[in-house]
Amino acid sequence: MILPQASVPVREPESPVAAVPVTDKAHEGVHAWGGLRVRRWRVVIGLLALATCGVAVICLRFGAQPLTLSEFWSALFWMPAAKEDVARVIIWEIRFPRILMGLFVGASLAVTGAALQALVRNPLADPYVLGVSSGAALGATTGLAFGLGSLAGGIGVPLCAFVGGACAMTLVYGIAASQGRLPVQTLLLAGVIVNALCSALMMFANSIVNPASLYRVVLWLMGTLGAPSVPVLIGLGACAVGATLFLLRQSQPLNLIAVGEEAAASLGVETRRVQRTVFFVSAFLTGAVVSVSGMIGFVGMVVPHVVRILFGADHRVLLPASALGGGMLLMAADTIARTVVSPEEIPVGVITALVGGPFFIYLLMTRKYRFIV
Repeated sequence: MILPQASVPVREPESPVAAVPVTDKAHEGVHAWGGLRVRRWRVVIGLLALATCGVAVICLRFGAQPLTLSEFWSALFWMPAAKEDVARVIIWEIRFPRILMGLFVGASLAVTGAALQALVRNPLADPYVLGVSSGAALGATTGLAFGLGSLAGGIGVPLCAFVGGACAMTLVYGIAASQGRLPVQTLLLAGVIVNALCSALMMFANSIVNPASLYRVVLWLMGTLGAPSVPVLIGLGACAVGATLFLLRQSQPLNLIAVGEEAAASLGVETRRVQRTVFFVSAFLTGAVVSVSGMIGFVGMVVPHVVRILFGADHRVLLPASALGGGMLLMAADTIARTVVSPEEIPVGVITALVGGPFFIYLLMTRKYRFIV
């Protein structure tokens, strides 16, 4: 006699990947967010947003020019106090634009790193691995070497850096793409080749640049957040917010691609289209960032790692959390860079390297961390 089988409740898998095809455009948004608790997403992003605001206020407090607490709070909230004009100029015209710049640059690098790590299925991937930053730095070095800093209303060097990043992006994609596919190994190898080529050309440019411009070139290569203009802040902020929102819409395909390209294709993801789109958006954002801040490394690698450990590998949470975490990291690093040897300044790229270098060594030596989706 065959007894009826008891119904056993099946526990939902903890993987962020939804086991449904994503080809139905009418239900794509539902499929992408159906497995995620909206309340949890709001709590995580809300807490990180509050933490970002807190870090920004703390960074406003410290700088080369000391301010008392009363001067700081009165200038921050526009209350009458002694020396209020000087304090307000220091906070709102000197420190605030620079902190805002750090927020945008850090968010851009971190969200790009998180997207590229899923795209190439490599937890150590970084925007700089693919050679885009080296191409942008080469463009900036060329612009400084030929005295193009005053070109187009003072944006000559950032313009040259952006053109260099775009050329590097096109070269990497042209080398790696084969019959409409984008193999991971070929992509990484193309990034290594472009990095080596750009480094050689930068050394050549540095050898012929005049001594007056050599210091600016070296400072650019080490990464620095200068006093940004309002148009630069508006443009960079628009790029950072727009690219983050666009990549967030690709979060479910990124979840599937991170598991495996074949598995993603079997579930209906147009892997080639997603790869091309995410790669070009990430490269565009990296080029825009490097064109205004120079080469700032390790943010795109360290921050997604920490966020993934704390909140999981679901890109619906990982991407916005990485953006906020990257902004906090770079704001804090820039504050340390401009206060630790005040009134002198350390390039912020040195601080991020001192933080990211040991973290990278720890990951390589322990081998305890696995890229899990």
